Amino acid sequence: MKLDTMGNLRRTVYCGEVSEIGSEAVVCGFVERVRNKGGVIFIVLRDRTGVVQLLFNDKTDPAVFEKAEQVRGEYVLMAKGKVVERESKNDKLPTGHLEIFVDDLRVLSKAETTPFEVTNSDNVREELKLKYRYLDLRSPRLQRNLITRHKIAQVTREYFYENGFLEIETPMMMKSTPEGARDYLVPSRIHEGKFYALPQSPQIYKQLLMISGYDRYVQLARCFRDEDLRADRQPEFTQVDFEMSFVDAEDIQACVEGYMARLFKEIKGIDITLPLPRLTFKDAMDRYGSDKPDTRFGFEIQDISETVKDIDFVVFKDALANGGSVRAINVTGGAATYTRKEIDKLVEHAKGIGAKGLAYIRWADEPNCSFKKFLAEGDLERICEAVGAKQGDLVLICADKNKVVLPTLGAIRLICGKRLEVIDENKYNLLWITEMPFFEYDDETGAWVAAHHPFTMPMEECLEYLDSDPANVRAKAWDLVLNGTELSSGSMRITDFELQQKMFEALGMTDEEIEAKFGFLVDAYRYAAPPHGGMGIGLDRISMILCGADSLRDVVAFPKVQNASELMSECPSTVDTKQLDELHIALKLSEKE
Repeated sequence: MKLDTMGNLRRTVYCGEVSEIGSEAVVCGFVERVRNKGGVIFIVLRDRTGVVQLLFNDKTDPAVFEKAEQVRGEYVLMAKGKVVERESKNDKLPTGHLEIFVDDLRVLSKAETTPFEVTNSDNVREELKLKYRYLDLRSPRLQRNLITRHKIAQVTREYFYENGFLEIETPMMMKSTPEGARDYLVPSRIHEGKFYALPQSPQIYKQLLMISGYDRYVQLARCFRDEDLRADRQPEFTQVDFEMSFVDAEDIQACVEGYMARLFKEIKGIDITLPLPRLTFKDAMDRYGSDKPDTRFGFEIQDISETVKDIDFVVFKDALANGGSVRAINVTGGAATYTRKEIDKLVEHAKGIGAKGLAYIRWADEPNCSFKKFLAEGDLERICEAVGAKQGDLVLICADKNKVVLPTLGAIRLICGKRLEVIDENKYNLLWITEMPFFEYDDETGAWVAAHHPFTMPMEECLEYLDSDPANVRAKAWDLVLNGTELSSGSMRITDFELQQKMFEALGMTDEEIEAKFGFLVDAYRYAAPPHGGMGIGLDRISMILCGADSLRDVVAFPKVQNASELMSECPSTVDTKQLDELHIALKLSEKE
């Protein structure tokens, strides 16, 4: 079959936008389906806007009909004809009431048989779809997602431009500085033995822009982190990165609230109530067992230490004696769903998190308590009253140190919420988590380490504890959380040179390390800096949520897999020895078992 060229013919309308019956239309796209009914052929043509049906009749134009007989799935066609009303209508499609009676068909490209059906690939192995990503990207699902992502980026730029922000690009090759994850390194050919790093974020440069007087900066920044992948992680990602001068935390949060309200309205048609609710980090952990709580349902954690302090149950007594607590969640209506066998599964899950187990009260017809033999008269009733339990409920109790109890019950709460289907998937609960801990204790090293980047401002009332009581130091830092997912982190920055120096020292950095890693930034602050702060919002993640996707791979055109490789192009790959020699690099490969 000889291929055609477009010649002077050009598309006049997209497939999914054909609407005017009686008009002449020229459409282009990929063949989704061919049905040969003898003297009549129907071809469904697809582009990024949707599909339209093409009609061919052997009596009207035998030459065009003969060409249509040779067309197969995923061929690229250009077709011209008259838009007519369909006899058999399809109300599920925007173009289901019409078709194009083709009088000029051009086959621009032929396709081999595809390894899977592009529009019906739900049961196809993910690895195969990623290997042939260019075919999977033709699917309506991924095309919808990427078009929505484009709209999100468009709304983002419009919002920040309207609010006086300047879009300024920061370097993609920078100095390697400690930011939490491992850097992707780029060797320098000219500077032998030296390396650039791909940015984990534009953090340092955007702070320098504030020092330079560009008081409102924004960028859709590409970021790179060499870390283990999860469902919500990719080694390279896009961040809506911005910084503001002459503001406080509330100003920055108000800016983000306006942005979120705009996004949800324009992308989902949903009105977000402002201002967003706020929880301190401590309150979030105490009530939900998580610093990114899903607040779409109840089952909140309740401290029953005072209620059970006199019960002669060694698990409770040991926890309280060692400075821990006894806490519970009331799984409303959970007694019917959770049999003893199902509860045992929850106990095993709790042990996997680090707890010693779970105690429970299952109130079906009568309260059934796992520690009943240790209870005195009235104890059971007091516990049920304390957590608001009634017939039909399941009370799950954990006793240990708070760092074990809270995350354990937080995880169990989510499991129960999903199991009982009480989470409204059509609900979007945004909230701020504030007053984040400034330091985190590292059990392995026995040292306090920064919970944020080292430029985060401590709260003024906590400055006196920097050296003496790190556990009580809180940061002028906050997270934006949506339905249990962290969307963004932000903070006010240290602008005082001496305080910044003290912060580095508190993190155990020597003067030599400070100078080597951050000397240029520290020097910049010697020349005065306005109060400033900012945030980075994951564009990939917000796209995943607004598209209703299960994975970041569904909103990224060419994603990496779990081991940070791309199956389609087979990267990373080996390189020529000559290239390594030019970079003055010799490989030291680990021995494979």
